Amino acid sequence: MATVVTKVVEEPKKTVKRDTLRAIEQKIQQLWENEHAFEINAPTIEEEPDDSILHEKYPKHMGTFPYPYMNGRLHLGHLFTISKLEYGTGYERMKGKRALFPLGFHCTGMPIKACADKLSREIEQFGPEFKIPDQDDLEEGVKDLGLNDDNDIKTQDPGTKMISKKGKVAAKSTDQKYQFQIMQSMGVPINEIAKFSDSNYWLYFFPPLAISDCKSIGAKIDWRRSFLTTDVNPYYDSFVQWQMRKLKDLNKVKFGKRYTIYSPFDGQPCMDHDRQSGEGVGPQEYTGIKLQVIEWSKEAQNTLGSVKELENKNIYLIAATLRPETMYGQTNCFVATGITYGLYKINETDVFLCTYRSARNMAFQGYSCEHGVINQLAEVKGAVLIGTKVKAPLSIYEQVYVLPMENVLATKGTGVVTSVPSDSPDDYITFQDVKKKSAYYKVDPSWAAFDPIPIIDTPSYGNLTAPNVCQQKKINSQKDRVQLAEAKEIVYKEGFYNGVMLVGDFKGKPVQEAKSLTKDLLISTGQGFLYNEPEGLVMSRSGDECVVALCDQWYLDYGEEEWRKQAEKCLEKMNTFGNETRHQFEQTLAWLNKWACARSYGLGSKLPWDPQYLVESLSDSTIYMAYYTVAHLLHGGTLDGSKPGPLGIHASEMTDQVWDYIFCDGPSPTTSSISQENLDKLKREFKYFYPLDLRVSGKDLIPNHLTFFIYNHIAIFPEHHWPRGVRSNGHLQINGEKMSKSRGNFMIVAESVEKYGADATRVTLADAGDSIEDANFEESTANAAILRLFTLKEWCEEQVKNKDSLRTGPTDSFNDRVFENEINKLIQQTDKAYKDTFYRDALKYGFYEFQASRDWYREATVDEGMHRDLILRWIEVQTLLLSPIAPHWSEYIWREVLSKVLKFSTV
Repeated sequence: MATVVTKVVEEPKKTVKRDTLRAIEQKIQQLWENEHAFEINAPTIEEEPDDSILHEKYPKHMGTFPYPYMNGRLHLGHLFTISKLEYGTGYERMKGKRALFPLGFHCTGMPIKACADKLSREIEQFGPEFKIPDQDDLEEGVKDLGLNDDNDIKTQDPGTKMISKKGKVAAKSTDQKYQFQIMQSMGVPINEIAKFSDSNYWLYFFPPLAISDCKSIGAKIDWRRSFLTTDVNPYYDSFVQWQMRKLKDLNKVKFGKRYTIYSPFDGQPCMDHDRQSGEGVGPQEYTGIKLQVIEWSKEAQNTLGSVKELENKNIYLIAATLRPETMYGQTNCFVATGITYGLYKINETDVFLCTYRSARNMAFQGYSCEHGVINQLAEVKGAVLIGTKVKAPLSIYEQVYVLPMENVLATKGTGVVTSVPSDSPDDYITFQDVKKKSAYYKVDPSWAAFDPIPIIDTPSYGNLTAPNVCQQKKINSQKDRVQLAEAKEIVYKEGFYNGVMLVGDFKGKPVQEAKSLTKDLLISTGQGFLYNEPEGLVMSRSGDECVVALCDQWYLDYGEEEWRKQAEKCLEKMNTFGNETRHQFEQTLAWLNKWACARSYGLGSKLPWDPQYLVESLSDSTIYMAYYTVAHLLHGGTLDGSKPGPLGIHASEMTDQVWDYIFCDGPSPTTSSISQENLDKLKREFKYFYPLDLRVSGKDLIPNHLTFFIYNHIAIFPEHHWPRGVRSNGHLQINGEKMSKSRGNFMIVAESVEKYGADATRVTLADAGDSIEDANFEESTANAAILRLFTLKEWCEEQVKNKDSLRTGPTDSFNDRVFENEINKLIQQTDKAYKDTFYRDALKYGFYEFQASRDWYREATVDEGMHRDLILRWIEVQTLLLSPIAPHWSEYIWREVLSKVLKFSTV
């Protein structure tokens, strides 16, 4: 595969030093390969039959990294997170533990399948050689592939049918490249790209490259335990199906209608890993308020009066509110004069007036004649609606008017806003502005001749909270956006937490209680309904803007009270290596509930009890760390499980009873064709390496994968096998800027190793940062690391070669004692830094300051000379302290310079 050469900021001026280090690295990597240095096994039952003293006698450490998704090459962002586990694994090995670092490859879900399907369509369009068309043809081809910016409703995506009676409807789209162009940018030759139209081809193309990348950086990974996900691997498929059946038996999986982010184009829910953008965005629930049209404005009547489909229909302006309890105080409703609104047929009697975007969401929530079908009868500009008289549900003023508002958004809610000036600063300021400037806004003064209604009493701001806060903050204009945002927060918190209802059906009740009661009242009386939309823009990997749909779904009942309490108990005992990570987990556990665990499109394992669905990608990836403990015995040597491993066990023999015996202390399966000896070997591997000691991950996985990881572990495994630690980190920048392919500020692992070598790259990653905040890979640091490592290698070789010329005898001079004391102090500081996973500090004390101590000693002993024993000890200690971060350099010095017989990795 060709490698993409990206634009970089710095180039090594000379490559001799780098090339020398690279030659050493390649030699050491081959040595590790020959020695199977990183293949770690549990003690056999013959070595130690007693499980109770197993860990005391043979200490272990198991750490994992989220298996990377196989739709591209590993980049420095992946490597930054991997490095945290890599350094930790090296440190634990130095402490005498059997430290296991396995790595699999994730292929489940939509992304690979979506890309493969795009390529299939492009092959139909341009042929397997993807002949680049000229610009006119290119634009036409984009349209034919459904990737256009044309807003004509006739070219809507196939998931959202559109019946138009009049005009066009504005719909969002995104700029897209052809998939074959994306593949070219990844370095795939044009004559190879057509092969990727088969989604399974991806599964065999990228994992070997990922293995090569990890080996090139010197990762201490036991590759025997690697695997591919999806049903292409029958062993892993069996494991996932066991997991899902186990969760269902425990009543953790349920079925029912749920509001979920949904891609009409793909025809299925769009989970986080299926998204091009909008990861973490969920449904936002509103109460839809039905403001029935009593009398059109003159202009609206002129525009809509001739539309026969509207005759004898109940027409409602639909407003979306987060505060249904304030509907008692409506004085009017607002629309934006520049927005185009549609009138949509909901059933045989009702028509909703709102934006196309909101109508598209409603069509998937039961508010259309046919699910997913938008039936537009007409469209109208907001300016035409000004002066329309509507019925305001629950309001003291039963009939109010439509007025203009500058700040109504077409991208949020329905484009129609209920106005409650008593308890909304935005509404109050706009309403007062319209009153004062009725001529400017072309509004009849009588349409705004309503006073704010006291509906909620608060201890701090009385019963007209919004007017009082606006006066206090001296807000006089709709353009005072910052002050209005501050006022809105104050008014909402004061009203919600401290307010008491003054009017209506729930007079005397706290607002917190009245809110849900009022919502229920509006819905039960037909004056309102539940409406959901995405909290923000979500684009699927198919390029489709997602909606919220009400779907029949299998879902994991995250958030259920008893399950959540167990998760909180697990978190309390876990080491999160920092309060920021712990707080994010706590926040996620507070809001997370009900996660769809099945999809109908993509790659994966079939849902065992409903095989029309696949297990989605964030549900088959929660307890696979346990699978690592036995993978090498089941199918070691084949990623896809195409051949049985050393125990000769076939995937068909891995029944639920066998999995229960291995992982859940279940009874020995009496009907199994697997021998008891082999069953016990599998169980011993799991019982030795579990619980998982460390999970490293980017911070962006806390709200989903990492929390699911906790939930699933506590559901399936006994408490003594619950995870012990999660370490999260920020994203990686390069040279202080966000990684970006389009700006040339992007680097895959292979490029970094080629440019700087493995150890210099590792040193730079260690120096990049350790907190949950974003870190920075400085290329100048990488270049400096090459020089430091090369110079130090040369110096160590020279000292060992000329050791007989160094001073001997007692090491009792003042300089000797200071130097020895400094060595011992820095050993302790470096050890603590490694233990706490502060690798920048480990580099500081164990490399930079350690060299500074040598420099001081060299200068201080110009007259008396350096002592041979202290210098040799310094070289040995430097080799050990640097080993987790720069293992190739350290292994070379240990073996070839110091001529140590004992294997370095066991020291």
